[in-house]
Amino acid sequence: MIFATVDIGSNAGRLLISHVFEKNNQLFASKIALVRVPLRLGMEVFEKGYISDEKADMLIKTFKAYELIREIYKPVDFAACATASFREASNRDAILKRIKDETGVELKVIDGIEEAEIVSHANNIYINRKYEHTMYVDVGGGSTEISYFHKDKFIASDSFQIGTIKYLFDHVYAADWDKLKNWLQTFRNPKDKVNCICSGGNISKLTSLFGNKDNTITRSQIKFSVGELEKHSYEERIEHFTLRPDRADVIIPAAKIFNNIMKWGNIDCLIAPQIGLVDGMAIELYKKWKIQEK
Repeated sequence: MIFATVDIGSNAGRLLISHVFEKNNQLFASKIALVRVPLRLGMEVFEKGYISDEKADMLIKTFKAYELIREIYKPVDFAACATASFREASNRDAILKRIKDETGVELKVIDGIEEAEIVSHANNIYINRKYEHTMYVDVGGGSTEISYFHKDKFIASDSFQIGTIKYLFDHVYAADWDKLKNWLQTFRNPKDKVNCICSGGNISKLTSLFGNKDNTITRSQIKFSVGELEKHSYEERIEHFTLRPDRADVIIPAAKIFNNIMKWGNIDCLIAPQIGLVDGMAIELYKKWKIQEK
């Protein structure tokens, strides 16, 4: 079955067209098309506190473009979510109403805990989980979400006010780092090995540039990436590492955030299977459709 899902994040908007299917009693979402638009809402919201008319216009155009793509694929169902930038925008209700009025899209603003849970549902990846413990980590522009499982049993999840754009604006505070550190040390027994599955464009790019061919990256490689990236200016990072302009500024904060997570969580290696919130949303839509079909 084909489903369409949209994630309006702090750095970009993403439309995923996916084929969701079952195999060996597990759900999988296979990407058909992924369209990314660099909206960069967090650049305004985390500095000014609101979404400007210009950014709102971009949002409307983005949803109209996504609608044309959806018409081509004719998905069974569609859902759209917004995360940290909308959570913190003072004028979010007005922007949500405008999106609804002009495009017909019900954009749902989800909290950090719900975001973490949805991402953790995107276990539609062919990964040999070596260990009994699994942690899902999503580092976005405005927040970081982490979920922890033992075998397939959910243990805990939390959201932290630590994101790449907030880091750029120096809006990540000592209390935020302390909360993350304490959470990891509460739920992570340092003696237990863990499968650490990470989502988002930054970790995927870090892994392709500095990691291994099996989509993994070690802590030493993460630390090395910070040093290598910091040797170059913003413009040089775009050219030397073939980075998009909206990736070149946030990739260093992302590497530093992942390094802290690995350090405090006693994690040796990260897995970057190129999944995200939109993948988990597609899985949720399939579950909803299946219930309705019964």
